[in-house]
Amino acid sequence: MAAKPPPARPHIGLHSSFNARANTDWGEDDVWDSGSDSESPRQSTISNSWRPSPSPSFRRQPSPITAPKPVPRASNNSSSSNISFSYTHLNAPSPSNADTVQPAKGGWTMVRKSSASQDALGGKISKDIDPNGDADVDSDIVVGDFESEVEQTTGTRTKAKPDQGSIKFDAIELVNDPFHRFLRSPRPSPEPRTHHRMMGHSPRSSDAEKLLRESSIRTNRRLKFIDCLSKDDVNMSELRKLAWAGTPNDLRPVVWPILLGYLPLPSNLRTPTLARKRGEYLSLVELAFARDRQGLDQQIWHQIEIDVPRTRPGVRLWMQASAQRSLERILYVWAIRHPASGYVQGINDLVTPFFQVFLSAYIDSDPEEFDTSLLPTAVLNAVEADSFWCLSRLLDGIQDNYISAQPGIHRSVKRMAELVARIDAPLYAHLESQNVEFMQFAFRWMNCLLMREISVKNTIRMWDTYLAEGADAFSQFHLYVCSAFLVKWSEKLRQMDFQGIIMFLQSLPTQDWGDHEIEMLLSEAFVLNSIWHNAQSHFNAK
Repeated sequence: MAAKPPPARPHIGLHSSFNARANTDWGEDDVWDSGSDSESPRQSTISNSWRPSPSPSFRRQPSPITAPKPVPRASNNSSSSNISFSYTHLNAPSPSNADTVQPAKGGWTMVRKSSASQDALGGKISKDIDPNGDADVDSDIVVGDFESEVEQTTGTRTKAKPDQGSIKFDAIELVNDPFHRFLRSPRPSPEPRTHHRMMGHSPRSSDAEKLLRESSIRTNRRLKFIDCLSKDDVNMSELRKLAWAGTPNDLRPVVWPILLGYLPLPSNLRTPTLARKRGEYLSLVELAFARDRQGLDQQIWHQIEIDVPRTRPGVRLWMQASAQRSLERILYVWAIRHPASGYVQGINDLVTPFFQVFLSAYIDSDPEEFDTSLLPTAVLNAVEADSFWCLSRLLDGIQDNYISAQPGIHRSVKRMAELVARIDAPLYAHLESQNVEFMQFAFRWMNCLLMREISVKNTIRMWDTYLAEGADAFSQFHLYVCSAFLVKWSEKLRQMDFQGIIMFLQSLPTQDWGDHEIEMLLSEAFVLNSIWHNAQSHFNAK
């Protein structure tokens, strides 16, 4: 019997009893205002800006990344699907000796994968990955966003479709043992020290020596990380000290979970812990979406559907249907597990650094440009589950920011105003004279942890330090970061009136910031924290 084509909107997973309109005309009520922050947009949560997300048995033909276009609603005779299938990829496809391809309507191609290629833990990569490809590029001299000038080429990699990124050849092995790549591969030798004459250097030779010294420093720092992580029982104090100044890009996927307490310190417990926690997450997803749309908490789901397409606008990764479906699952499962707060706008932003960091472990390209639909199912499940548990760990420390009335944010904003009054009295007086309340701009800084003001790459670097600071960093240390962030613009702000101040603070010129600006901000926050954190009587004095 021929298989049915996929539903028009598989990510919604409409039940057969759901009365979808048969016509494809889009009326005025179907327009979603992407520029509005209202929690009650004119359109229902079946947003016309979304596209179907293929389940593991379906593969959509590649198409250029363009602005979202309206998608006609499903007709009454469209085939329905169980939402747990389209969300969890847990239902294995029927086994067959070979992949079969059958054209389907709407530009889709139905692909029935063999059981071997779809085995989530079988150690085999999906057949969609080209076994032939370019050399794998692994930099052994990387710290933070500082890439080595000369990359070392080792091993092989599998190249995916042009302009969509490439998946590492050992991606499945990394799912089961994320430590194997840097713990089992040969370690780079430290750069030799150079001896040179004191006189007669040309500018070119001086630049070369500077680059060599920087490369040596990066290599030595990376070796310190590896030595720390290679121990049978990681020394948390040592790891925090190293991470404060930035973590190498390729080590973040294992450093962050340890700092958050998601991965245990003893090395022999990490692999079983990962397997257990990932399996637990997949079970939670299957349970949450087992009853299709009718079984969802409609208020929570409504707001998630509104916010997900607005996450990191303009970033290709978050325009992908597959990535948006992952984000929806993470947010909904977290919300129903935390009924005291449920889902609150801004939590969607907090997922993105985790997702990009964990995704980077399995690919050889920029996560922000990657098409997650290319990932094997086991890899996508691992990225999603790790992101969920690390988000949960982070939010455990700032839970009162998202419960009713958000008292944590109000408390932090009040303390920030008191601190700015102490460290920059002229700025505080000017804001007061212009009737500018801190809540008008700082609420978003606390709610979204400055993620609307800086790029995800900057946020990732900043979170290296936050995680190294400890469990309270996202509330306590972040307060001093926000204060230093405001004072940085003091001279400009003191020349502006109320309207100019609000407009400037809502659209700061920080999107092109690099590691240097972030590290200066963190250093200033550290000084403020050192001075004021243990001086509460003076801090609250007027």
